[in-house]
Amino acid sequence: MQSGMESARLKICRAPAERLIDLRHRVLRAGLARESAIFEGDDLPTTVHIAALDGGRVIGCATVLTNSFNGERACQLRGMAVEPDAQGRGVGRKLLEEVERIARERCVTLLWANCRLPAVPFYRRHGWVDASDEFEIPTAGPHIRMTRRVRV
Repeated sequence: MQSGMESARLKICRAPAERLIDLRHRVLRAGLARESAIFEGDDLPTTVHIAALDGGRVIGCATVLTNSFNGERACQLRGMAVEPDAQGRGVGRKLLEEVERIARERCVTLLWANCRLPAVPFYRRHGWVDASDEFEIPTAGPHIRMTRRVRV
């Protein structure tokens, strides 16, 4: 799909957590119980869930939690996933743009995430930097903690 066509069809919007669980499960927690894709903090009133919709179909998702990183007020990106058949079409970039918009809306200048190793190059291309050595999340594999500064 061409980027112009993709932009016209792709809609980034807020969505209830429940609408994202199946995609999270397929992409981030395959082989585990569906409940493993329901994350701590999903139900907090300050948590924002974002869906990337293609004709009403959820093809991407991300969750933003307001918390801290090394003692600094921050927004944590969690549960970001894009359907494999939609990867490489700008969906992830659009989700990150919305995450940054939410951080600015909250006057937060620091984003952080635990990023799976295969996704690290994607985040680096979008201005994220390594903030830890590699570590293991038992249900999700090897990760690196990454951060990004945003202007308010």
